[in-house]
Amino acid sequence: MKDTWTPMAIAGGLVCVMIATILDGSSPTVLLKPAPIILVFGGTFFAATAGFMKSDLKIIKLILKRATKGDVYDMEIAIQEMSRLAGVAKTNGIMALDKETQAIEDPFLRRGVELAVDGVNSEEIMEVLDNDIAATEGRHRMGAKVFSDMGGFAPTLGIIGTVMGLVHVLGNLSNPGALGPAIGSAFTATLWGVLSANLIWLPISNKLKRSSNMEIQIKRMEVEGLLAIQAGASSRFVRTRMESFLAPQVRASEEKGAAA
Repeated sequence: MKDTWTPMAIAGGLVCVMIATILDGSSPTVLLKPAPIILVFGGTFFAATAGFMKSDLKIIKLILKRATKGDVYDMEIAIQEMSRLAGVAKTNGIMALDKETQAIEDPFLRRGVELAVDGVNSEEIMEVLDNDIAATEGRHRMGAKVFSDMGGFAPTLGIIGTVMGLVHVLGNLSNPGALGPAIGSAFTATLWGVLSANLIWLPISNKLKRSSNMEIQIKRMEVEGLLAIQAGASSRFVRTRMESFLAPQVRASEEKGAAA
């Protein structure tokens, strides 16, 4: 299941802008001027990516896909999976989990289970998985930073476009009848800069940060659950240990759902 709310929300915001333009007695087509759009969107992209390595840019497509069609992270599913594994290990021993690894889709959890089956001690398992989590957090921070930087550069590029337009206006003062449309066109760049920053780039950055926080939280819950399984804990204790990461109201909701 994919979370497509972000592109839908961005589209809704743009529709609101268009409706407001119409209600203001204008036409949305006045915003569709090629010069400011090219300057703002093109200039923003190159300005933001100039601060990264060329190799970093290869994952921008994947980052954008994660922001617009990212996975839905369900903590209850993670808890149920760990509880199931705990039941298998409690009944048949930790080695019985070796047969379960092929059915585990999450590479992070599969790696942890394999380490536990191989007899690696809990300290080393925690170290390996913590390093994995730290690397994941680093990649996620870079992805969010690309779009937060674009949100910072876009208004500035819009102002640059407006200044360029006003310079053109001041160079044609001999034609007073054209001043109004020319000034309006000049400020279109500022509009696109502010609009793209606040309706596109910053929301995408925030979505990436939120998605990262949820994924990391689930990974940390899985580490705690895995260590409990390795220690011979029951399914009930594994669930309790993992739910300790959740807020009280969320925990109560999850328990109610599990009971149902």
